[in-house]
Amino acid sequence: MPARNPAAFEFLKTRRSRSAKVFTTPVPDRAGLMEILAAALRVPDHGKLEPWRLVVVERAGFARLADLAEARARALGADGEKTAKGRGQYDLGQLAVVVISSPKASDKVPVREQVLSTGALCLGVVNAATAAGWGACWLSGWPSHDAVFCAQAFGCAGAETVAGIIHIGTPAPDAPDRPRPDLGRVVSWLPA
Repeated sequence: MPARNPAAFEFLKTRRSRSAKVFTTPVPDRAGLMEILAAALRVPDHGKLEPWRLVVVERAGFARLADLAEARARALGADGEKTAKGRGQYDLGQLAVVVISSPKASDKVPVREQVLSTGALCLGVVNAATAAGWGACWLSGWPSHDAVFCAQAFGCAGAETVAGIIHIGTPAPDAPDRPRPDLGRVVSWLPA
């Protein structure tokens, strides 16, 4: 029987994302963030391709991103609600890690597995930040799915896409947890 890690299992059973809208300062300093990222980068990476890269956004960078999101919304003819939503997460941000999916050419590792590795990295950042005592929230939003915005904001090129923007900060006092999936509804067992 494998050795159980009760503390780690309890953490995973009770871990939850916090709303980035209510994060306050302080945020991790660079050394603290590098510790979080080192833990998060222990992600499944078939073939050691590192099919991702990270862009750290500090408070000063958020103003530029908010302006870029607003300009892009206007260029697309977006309504006021879409414009406000696009700029909103950048207006309020204090610290974020943008996880960029950057698939590599490989005969052995399909692009799909590389993209899944990138998603695992997003959750790794959330879990590592939360385990370090910070609030963490994995967001995207329409600007992060817009190729022009991503190229201007994060230097995305070619097949690169934004997998997630993980906001990190001091969480607000605990709010009620969201409902969790009913295991009986989402789990099935393959018959023999």
